[in-house]
Amino acid sequence: MKLIPRIYDNLGKLLRENKVIVIYGPRRVGKTTLLNNFLKKTLLKYAFHTGDEISVREALTSESIDTIKNFISGSELIVIDEAQRIPDIGLGLKLIVDHFPGIKVLISGSASLSLSYKIGEPLAGRKFDYTLYPVSQLELATEESKFNLARSKEKFLIFGSYPEIITASSDTEKEKILREIINSFLFKDILELEKVKASNLLINLLRLIAFQIGSEVSLTELGNNLGLNNRTVARYLNLFEQAFILYNLRGFSRNLRSEITKKSKYYFLDNGIRNAVIENFNSLEKRNDAGQLWENFLAVERLKKQEYAGIGSKYNNYFWRTWDGKEIDWVEMRQGKLLGYEFKWGKERSIKSKITWLETYSEAEFKTVNQENYLDFIS
Repeated sequence: MKLIPRIYDNLGKLLRENKVIVIYGPRRVGKTTLLNNFLKKTLLKYAFHTGDEISVREALTSESIDTIKNFISGSELIVIDEAQRIPDIGLGLKLIVDHFPGIKVLISGSASLSLSYKIGEPLAGRKFDYTLYPVSQLELATEESKFNLARSKEKFLIFGSYPEIITASSDTEKEKILREIINSFLFKDILELEKVKASNLLINLLRLIAFQIGSEVSLTELGNNLGLNNRTVARYLNLFEQAFILYNLRGFSRNLRSEITKKSKYYFLDNGIRNAVIENFNSLEKRNDAGQLWENFLAVERLKKQEYAGIGSKYNNYFWRTWDGKEIDWVEMRQGKLLGYEFKWGKERSIKSKITWLETYSEAEFKTVNQENYLDFIS
């Protein structure tokens, strides 16, 4: 099977002496494959472990320098997959990078909600974080022509871009894989680590979000539909963000009374997961949500591009909408510069939004992203 190009294929460039490299990302996105492919090529003397190994857990939670010394003996590189399963792993990793000069550490974890809490404070100033998303158009563009990518865009809109989806031989197989992810993996970290027992509420909440792509989300409305209070709804949505299921896009404003800023829009980190949640894999000609799928696809692919170009932390992303209905789908602010993007699948929207945007922010720019130029925007 042909290997899918991944942005971090050369992990060796990321490694640093006495630093921990952390690869975050959702389950089934290819983190373990990424590690294994790198280890097949590296010349470093390495030890590969998983968070499921009892001996590894005991060593890294021992708080004993002698135990840690025996654990890393003979290795130039320590690699730990599924690292979030090790209690207080940050303390053990801190001992490694602080007391053994020249050592390199590479770990992966499926959910930032678990792993970041366990390593954040102990490893302050000692780690570099990277996120591996489902396969991006940016990655595929290294080996596929723009013509072929554009020709396949409907498949990406409907089935998403998990590695297994891209290599699946049929649409039936793609549907089977996505249903398996939904049923077996999607909520696993949330259910195990945050003690959330109501999995039926989680899927029902996601379904409501899935039908509101491109629209502001009301916590009160969601709560009324599910019989939950606003605080619980907000907590679940936050967990979805940390578990790499949803991305929260907030409203932009400079405190003008005509602008909406309190609500958020949510996008799924993968179109295929969104469609699996609502159990709809119909072709675009048989559905009425093509515009929503297009907006979700462009937003998340742009997010991937920002992350992989190393500029994600330098961009602030928003949407912009006024009380009288004028809107800009995607707004980026970098170093005080504003760029507004309209995502167009079908007919052009009213030019009034563009005019109002540019009149309101005279220093801003405006561009339309459509089916002809979208690859320039995301790859």
